[in-house]
Amino acid sequence: MSSDDKRLGQGLSQMNLGRRQILKGLAAMPVASAFGASAFFPSSAFAQAPATSAINTTGLSVTDTEVTVGILHSVTGTMAISETGSVQAEKLAIDQINAAGGVLGRKIKYVQEDGASDWPTFAEKAKKLLVQDKCASVFGCWTSASRKAVLPVFEQYNGMLYYPTFYEGLEQSKNVIYTGQEATQQIIAGLNWVVQNRGAQSFYLLGSDYIWPRTSNKIARKHIENFLKLQVVGEEYFPLGHTQFNSAINKIKLKKPDVIYAIIVGGSNVAFYKQLKAAGIDLSKQTLLTISVTEDEILGIGGENIAGALACMKYFQSLDNPNNKAFVEAFKTAYGPNMVIGDVTQAAYLGPWLWKLTVEKAGSFDIDKVAAASPGVAFDKAPEGYVRIHENHHLWSKTRVGKARPDGQFDVLYETAELVEPDPFPKGYQ
Repeated sequence: MSSDDKRLGQGLSQMNLGRRQILKGLAAMPVASAFGASAFFPSSAFAQAPATSAINTTGLSVTDTEVTVGILHSVTGTMAISETGSVQAEKLAIDQINAAGGVLGRKIKYVQEDGASDWPTFAEKAKKLLVQDKCASVFGCWTSASRKAVLPVFEQYNGMLYYPTFYEGLEQSKNVIYTGQEATQQIIAGLNWVVQNRGAQSFYLLGSDYIWPRTSNKIARKHIENFLKLQVVGEEYFPLGHTQFNSAINKIKLKKPDVIYAIIVGGSNVAFYKQLKAAGIDLSKQTLLTISVTEDEILGIGGENIAGALACMKYFQSLDNPNNKAFVEAFKTAYGPNMVIGDVTQAAYLGPWLWKLTVEKAGSFDIDKVAAASPGVAFDKAPEGYVRIHENHHLWSKTRVGKARPDGQFDVLYETAELVEPDPFPKGYQ
């Protein structure tokens, strides 16, 4: 191992250790009281709770005063850099909901499990949360590989998963609410924007080697070649945790694509963007469009190493609206002034709130009733502005393009005027 490799490994270890140290204190930390949830969502006395027998007919962990939910993310391994923010956001939402009166007169209690960046572990922990802990809902997963691993478990045991990550689409389940974007809202929309606004004609596709990047790039290639009639000049994949990108970077320099289209995830991003800069690729001149790097990842990458890159997301921390200002203030008050908030972190925050609103609409914690009541549920306090659940269990959301700044934040260059209808099965892309 070279000295550079050792330094990079030490940096990743320190970064993940710092994240883990933050998480160790979360369970004991009274988040709501730390910043006063009543200032964000007006406090109300707990209403007269309906009888447990009437709102829990399937044996979920619901008492007269509490309801148990699960949190399932990687807080160790290569994906911890991306998933820690989701854990923080979900706990923030839960504490705010409890401070504002709970759900059907009951406070939310959570059981947290670590998927450890390992897909079989995700499936094992999902079963534990549903069968042993009898959770009324679970907020979790990040990668499509982890979601695919737990999906059969949620369908077999009839659980409800709120999944926060932008993903490739091509999926719909009664047992999942997808609070991130699918392909038409991110992949296709982002490619259209970069062609229209940057005059792009050629693309080099990069991705981590698992379901989401491969399927996303398959969709991207079809859109570039079949719909836009443009050219893909290269396509490469790398194992999770990969840290040696110089060979790929040399190929990019040789091919000279108009756009580097990057779907690298987790800690590998630290190595990729540092090596890209070291190789003399200036992202203020070379267009790079990513759908996998948010403010959370830039915290590890370093803003100076990715400044100028473009990202297609639905949320950026820098959004200027009252909902987001209150959310960012609450998040920083709870977890520290230097914390950042990325797209998936915000989408994770939506999960507990949408579940609360849906349960109250259904008048029940029963999974089948919650699933049936989900379409049309809207959250007007969403930091991204406003969201609504579609009949296909995805969210109506806006699409945005941002440009990375040296300070790790994004300048928003574009956003759709209206919410974009989710279409997880677009014709011609399957």
